[in-house]
Amino acid sequence: MSEPLNRTTNPLADVAASPEATARYLADVQRVLLDIGKNLESLALETRVHCRDTHVEGDRWYDAWMRAQPVERALRDVLKHVQGVTKGLEKSAYKRRAHDENVTAVEKKRKEKALEKSRKKNPPQLNTVPGNSEQQVPQQEDMRYSNPTSIYDLRNDRRSA
Repeated sequence: MSEPLNRTTNPLADVAASPEATARYLADVQRVLLDIGKNLESLALETRVHCRDTHVEGDRWYDAWMRAQPVERALRDVLKHVQGVTKGLEKSAYKRRAHDENVTAVEKKRKEKALEKSRKKNPPQLNTVPGNSEQQVPQQEDMRYSNPTSIYDLRNDRRSA
């Protein structure tokens, strides 16, 4: 088993602790890889020209081209991988920052959930003042037109207003 990483032995621990430092470090690595990618593109072009121009006596017109294809394909694959790594570095810097933002938002989300849970358990009570009889609607003696009724109440001679 390997030893756990700690800050005293690993210089990248401080970089990993900060999303800004991580982004800067990954940007530096990406710049280096992009520079390497440019050099590899130049190498692939020069290799292509050299390999396709290498003819042996008795070759048909396409034999040199056929011999050059595996070399060109290998360099093209390397370029694709370098481009994939640079895109991955950019994506990982973004994901690192998003992780930090999610961690800072967790506390707020937990407080909101707890507040919502307490609201569900104890709904707010409406306070009514018992002494205000003036504001209450007076009772009508004839309830015939007071409340809207359904069509089923028509047989009892109640009509809605």
